[in-house]
Amino acid sequence: MSYNHLTLTERARIEVLRQENYSLRSIARKLKRSVSTISREISRNNLNQSYQAETAQKNYETKRKLCGRPTRFTPELGNIIKYYLKCHWSPEQIVGRLLQNQICLKTIYRWINSNMINFELISCLRQKGKRQKPKETRGKFNIGRPISQRPKEIKKRNTFGHWEADTIVSSRGKSKGCIATFAERKSRYYYCVLMPDRSSNSMETAINNLIKHLPKGAVKTITVDRGKEFSCYQNIETNLILMSTSLIHIPHGKEVQMKIPWFTKRIFP
Repeated sequence: MSYNHLTLTERARIEVLRQENYSLRSIARKLKRSVSTISREISRNNLNQSYQAETAQKNYETKRKLCGRPTRFTPELGNIIKYYLKCHWSPEQIVGRLLQNQICLKTIYRWINSNMINFELISCLRQKGKRQKPKETRGKFNIGRPISQRPKEIKKRNTFGHWEADTIVSSRGKSKGCIATFAERKSRYYYCVLMPDRSSNSMETAINNLIKHLPKGAVKTITVDRGKEFSCYQNIETNLILMSTSLIHIPHGKEVQMKIPWFTKRIFP
């Protein structure tokens, strides 16, 4: 059942009308409330045969805080969560490993946001939230093999050797340096290479680094987006590696790259 609670203004009017000896029905008509509502309000707050609006409002606010399901938060539980967050555990790991069947993931975030957990080291949380990025001004290349031409067996992840590539740029924006990340679709194996910039020459060097690091034949295809750093694909294909360049955005073209290990982003913030 949904209804509106009495406000402080209405309680002040009740106090004035009571002092003027108005009846309960008259007060109810003036406030456009039911007689039972006015009667209960006065009986709950009739201190020494005198109704006081300010006291009634304080009683109401106190009782409202006690409504609802009791919180499961305890100082001991808060200290446990805070300790493991500082150890760079994610809230998901804390719930799954330590507090299974006690609290849920959203509860931890809710406690942090409401300052129930005095968590000043917010950088320990792996996900910083989405930020507005500056518009890409380097342009894109519009040639190359679209993802629709990528062999269908790659999507099934049955064979090793099919990779996805992307770059991680520092969110601080103070350096041109970045990291080239390579994710193998079947095994989820990750390989990272530090690059001085996002040029195609640097990316070509990073891809050659990947090829040399792995056994022969371990890199069969590489799926990338239309970023200008991947315009070196023709030089790479001379090494007998098929590069599928995605015409669409990352969620469809590079599924694995969206799950880059958190520690990569932590050491390269």
